[in-house]
Amino acid sequence: MAAQEQYAELARQLSGVSAVKRDLARVLPADCPPGSAAVLTVLDKHGEMRMSRLAELLAIDMSVTSRHVAHVADRGWIDRDPDPGDRRSRILRLTPAGEQRLAELAERYTEALAHCLSGWSDDEVGRLNTLLAKLHASFGECRGPRTPAFPPTRTPA
Repeated sequence: MAAQEQYAELARQLSGVSAVKRDLARVLPADCPPGSAAVLTVLDKHGEMRMSRLAELLAIDMSVTSRHVAHVADRGWIDRDPDPGDRRSRILRLTPAGEQRLAELAERYTEALAHCLSGWSDDEVGRLNTLLAKLHASFGECRGPRTPAFPPTRTPA
């Protein structure tokens, strides 16, 4: 197990990831802010779904999800069709225009990463991908259904 100092340094480094994400968001076109890009990405990865499931996967409030969904729907990037099982709900799915927009966004992200990491070796980029995937999986396991509140609270001694 890593020493506490290493975890503290990791926390500092992870705060820098937010800056990287903000920089990457700058490559997005003006009509597709990060929240809209996230909606398209989740629908592409998981397929059609109800808005409640989308909110859960995005880990954001339903009202915020609703605004993002309205934004992408107004641009024709997703369809919102009545759910045959519950007419009060809508099923969200990517349209061909949404798939095209997502491909454009992926190209922009890839170009920005390639430019900014041009001094990195293939091995370094591969190791970073592997470690980030492992970090993501570890947090996924940590917030499982039987996991206590996160982060765990300390009890006084």
